[in-house]
Amino acid sequence: MKKKIIVITFISLLILISIIIYLLYIFNYIPHKMYSNEHFNIKTYTSSIDKDNDGIDDQTDILNNVREYIGTNPKYKSKYYASGYPDDGYGVCTDVVAFGLKGAGYDLMELVNEDIKNNRNNYNIDTIDKNIDFRRVQNLKIYFENNAISLTTDVYDIENWQGGDIVIFQNHIGIVSDNRNKNGVTFVIHHANPYQKDYEEDILESRNDIVGHYRMS
Repeated sequence: MKKKIIVITFISLLILISIIIYLLYIFNYIPHKMYSNEHFNIKTYTSSIDKDNDGIDDQTDILNNVREYIGTNPKYKSKYYASGYPDDGYGVCTDVVAFGLKGAGYDLMELVNEDIKNNRNNYNIDTIDKNIDFRRVQNLKIYFENNAISLTTDVYDIENWQGGDIVIFQNHIGIVSDNRNKNGVTFVIHHANPYQKDYEEDILESRNDIVGHYRMS
């Protein structure tokens, strides 16, 4: 009887450990192996446009600037800034996109404000506030729908997901990475919460709330 209890306890512990490891993996606390486009014979997309005339195409520029932004290790906190863009080391998911695009020549604060003024009926806004409107996911969804190239939301259509793209979820947004998982599905560079271990994560296959996938040019 005693031996049986020990065996049951041991098996229970193994199951518990397996569940914990699985959850840690799913939530990206255990690193996922990264693969490049070359592993899947996918040609890396290069934009024909260089918005800020810095010699780097927009697609590459956006991705480079997103990596530069997350390299500052912004802390997750939602705040209002009179200057629009966070300037104190804090930020939220929309700031990953805003800083990535700004470094490539797209000032979302100005662009979204202009689009809201020109298409007020499309936006569910009572009072226009230039300093915060571009930092709201639902506004960005409308802006990109109006002004960017709409792409597939099927994450397994892997050739049409490229680093520098924008992906929008029901209440979240991020930039598509140029790294992929073993299935060829791209990682996402994003900022979801204060407990996130890494900014670049393998999350697309575990989400069922993708509402948009866009490319600037």
